[in-house]
Amino acid sequence: MQARNAIKSPRAYLASLPTPRRHALSAIDKAIRTAAPDLKPHIMHGMLGYGMYHYKYASGREGDWFVVGLASQKHYMSLYICACDEKGYLAERNRHRLGKVSVGRSCIRFKKLEDLELKVAIELVQQARALLKKSASLTV
Repeated sequence: MQARNAIKSPRAYLASLPTPRRHALSAIDKAIRTAAPDLKPHIMHGMLGYGMYHYKYASGREGDWFVVGLASQKHYMSLYICACDEKGYLAERNRHRLGKVSVGRSCIRFKKLEDLELKVAIELVQQARALLKKSASLTV
């Protein structure tokens, strides 16, 4: 894989991955682009991101982040669904539906595509997209 800072486009990111990871993340990329075509893909912090939102903490710290992200890590792949509502984080709340994965608040980690319930993950992507549309920026 190329150095993270050398990769400038989503296509180059996917092309830089070893074959098994490239096939898995390309399938997820295609599903995300089909389900949420208005979440524009981009490279952010060495990861493939979709959509963008602005956040601001009560402390005053603020920044921009992707709504959905994909990354190939050393020992696993990650799908990030960075969205929450009054009930909590979407990924965390739906961990029991996502398959043979490890879930943090927004991060879904898996070793192979078959471990991830892709249909459920895409449902969460669509929910995250809907939450983003409700608010152009996010305050947490």
